[in-house]
Amino acid sequence: MRELALHNCRIDARYDVKRRLGNGSYAEIFVATDTLASPQSPHNQVVIKALNVFMQDDLDVDLERTLVENFQNEAIALDRVRHPNVISRLGHGTARDLSGAIFHYLVLEYLSGGDLQHSGVQKKLPIDQVLRYIEQICAGLAYAHRLGVIHRDIKPQNLLLTADRTTVKIADFGVARFSVADSPITRVGTNVYAPPEHSPLHADNAVNTGAQVTPASDVYSLAKTLYALTTGESPRPFANRSIDSLPEHYCDLRWSDALAKVIRGATDSDPNRRPQSVDEFWRTLEPVRNLVADEEAGTLVRKRDAEPQPHVARGYTPIAPQLPSFEPTGTSRKPSLGPPRAQDSVSATELGAQNAPLSPFARGGARPTGKTLQYKSGVSRLGRAVAAALIAIFIVGALIAGIVGYLGDSRIFAGIAESLRQKTATANTDIFLRSGPDAENAKIGLVTRNSRVRIMDSKNNWYHVDVIEQGRDRLGSDLRANRGWLNGKHLVLNNN
Repeated sequence: MRELALHNCRIDARYDVKRRLGNGSYAEIFVATDTLASPQSPHNQVVIKALNVFMQDDLDVDLERTLVENFQNEAIALDRVRHPNVISRLGHGTARDLSGAIFHYLVLEYLSGGDLQHSGVQKKLPIDQVLRYIEQICAGLAYAHRLGVIHRDIKPQNLLLTADRTTVKIADFGVARFSVADSPITRVGTNVYAPPEHSPLHADNAVNTGAQVTPASDVYSLAKTLYALTTGESPRPFANRSIDSLPEHYCDLRWSDALAKVIRGATDSDPNRRPQSVDEFWRTLEPVRNLVADEEAGTLVRKRDAEPQPHVARGYTPIAPQLPSFEPTGTSRKPSLGPPRAQDSVSATELGAQNAPLSPFARGGARPTGKTLQYKSGVSRLGRAVAAALIAIFIVGALIAGIVGYLGDSRIFAGIAESLRQKTATANTDIFLRSGPDAENAKIGLVTRNSRVRIMDSKNNWYHVDVIEQGRDRLGSDLRANRGWLNGKHLVLNNN
């Protein structure tokens, strides 16, 4: 395996790579600083997920194409299920590393609270905290399922926490499927958490491992994750079979029998005998939630048919960036490992010319859109920068002078300012903000009656708004987002 040479690089003249977090089967993960983001922004630190086809020992053109398709599918899945409890994609690109290897990358939000394998399983959480996390995971998964996306690899390692550890987000949609009608793929996910329809190693040979994968598959993995978070133990003793009991030292707890019953039913080998949706799974947990709530003074338990509610962290937006269109780069032929000579002036595009030429397979395909660290003469680079700055100042000055001369009448300036002013509106009732312009999208925030909002965009009588001022305090609400979509019938436009 050859790692990408990205140490101390700036990718696309924007992302300063700080350190390598690790790698999966076909991608490397780095933490980087977004130099265009404010230091106070929750997205000042980001994750760069870089596709590294050279992690595969038997790489060929067909395998590379499959890896690129899987990588793009992850971006498509993340954008389709944009939700407060799903990790957000912030951008993408294609570049070369210092050895000349072309790589595609995704920019994801950085969740510094770690994953639930470390924060939940190894450090064992109290049951009320586990249930709060499970509710958020259910909210995110239910939304994904409604849009036809099945994750297929739910496990504690793929559930990440914000810095304050109050919000959990589902990550790694690399093996997600977009429809139950897709051709079945057996053997995905991690065997300890994978349902029998994913793993041909499952003990129940009566189960057809080529059967369709449905939301019940994610329910199975979620139930085993619930077991791990509650007990602090891996479900490895129950690998490839249902969980029929909790550890002995849990048997005397008030809620242990009810929890064991839920997990037993949700990990049934037959998908048809499990809860058929995440919402149904959440409802089966109501007896457990009631028993836990009885131990917590002042805890309010929602009614039985309540849906799992999302938890919105600072920095979330339902608007996805531009969708990438990745192509195989023909890099199945490994480039030279040697960096360019220090005396050369080398750009990201020129780097490739010093190594083995791209195969014909790459012609017309993806090309690097950005630059890694450049080995250039400091004097020539500074000279070009100064010249460019002087030209820019001259052009801007000329434009300003022309505009001032043409629009000397202050009334014209006032008219322009008036036309550019954004519209505002007032809510005529209490209404939930939605993550998209449709009532089927997730509820992410609450706007109270008489709240003032600024309209940013509109679509089919739905308005994308920023909340300027709430009509009253949102007491007891977990839905704290202040940006989202509202239906126009609930807004009264102001005369701006």
